[in-house]
Amino acid sequence: MLSPVIAGVDGSAESLAAAEWAAREALLHDRPLRLVHVWDRHPRGHGGEPANAAQRHLARRTLRQAEERIHSAVPGVLCTDEQVEGPATAALLKAAEQARLLVLGSRGLSGFTGLLVGSVAQGVVTRATRPVVLVRAGRDAEAEYLPADERDPSARTGYLDVVLGIDLADACDEVIEFAFEEARSRRARLRVVHAWQPPSAVSLGPGDIAPVDRPQRAEEWQGFLHAVLAVWRDKYPGTEVLETVVEGRASTALVRAASAASLLVVGRRLSERPTLPRIGSVTRAAVHHVGCPLAVVPHK
Repeated sequence: MLSPVIAGVDGSAESLAAAEWAAREALLHDRPLRLVHVWDRHPRGHGGEPANAAQRHLARRTLRQAEERIHSAVPGVLCTDEQVEGPATAALLKAAEQARLLVLGSRGLSGFTGLLVGSVAQGVVTRATRPVVLVRAGRDAEAEYLPADERDPSARTGYLDVVLGIDLADACDEVIEFAFEEARSRRARLRVVHAWQPPSAVSLGPGDIAPVDRPQRAEEWQGFLHAVLAVWRDKYPGTEVLETVVEGRASTALVRAASAASLLVVGRRLSERPTLPRIGSVTRAAVHHVGCPLAVVPHK
C-alpha cells in the first residue's frame, strides 16, 4: 500500500487548514490520508481513567470535526484517523516515519510579522526524517491558484508556481526531486531560486582577489544552475522550469519568491548529532516569514 499523507490535528484553526491542505495533497498524488490526534495520558493520581476517557472523547470530536471539513472541501479522498498517546512531538515524529509527508499547522500572527511556529511543529521540523509541510490558517485552496479570468471568475485556473530554494554548493537530489514531483502533480511551473553573495574583504584569503565583474559572476552561477537541473529537466519533460539567480541574501530572495507561490520547498540537512537538531538560517527564515505552505525536506 502506498504510504499515506498524514496530518496532525488538534482542533485549532491551523490544524484544520493543515488537514484540508493534506487532503488536497493526498488526492493529487493518489494517496490515502490519515488524520492523527495526540493526547497525553494522565498518570494515576492526576485524574486517572476519567480524565483519560475525557481526552479520548475530545480526540474523537476533534477528528470528526476535521473529517467533516475534509469531506466537504475535498470529496473523494480516502481518509482514516487514529488517536495516539503523547508526548505530541515524539508521537508525530513516529507517525511521520510511515508517511510520504507530514502536514502540520503553524500559528499566523499577521502578514507583517509572519509565522509564529508552535513548539510541537518546531520540534517536529527540526527532527523529522521525512518531509514536513507547514500550513498557516486563513489560507484557502483558491490562494494557490493563478488569478481568475475576469471574464469568468468562477473558472479554476492553474496553480501558482512551486518554488524551490537551492544552494548550489550543497544541491541535494532528495529536495530537488520532491520539488519536481510537487510541480508535476499540480501541472505548475517550477521556479528554482539560487541566491549568491560576492565575497567580502573579511572572507577573502591571502592573495585572493575579489571578483569585480558581478554580471559575469551571475552568469557563471546561472550556467551552474542550468547544469545541475539538466538531468531533472530530462526526467520531468512536461514540467516548465524557470531558473532564477539573484545577488543577495537567500532568505530574502525566497520570502519574496514565495509571495506568489503555491508551495515553497527548502531543504534541511540531517544532523549527525540527533541530540542537537537544528535548521539552517535560510530554512528558519522561511519557516517564520512565508505565507504559502512550506515543505521542509530533510536530506543527508
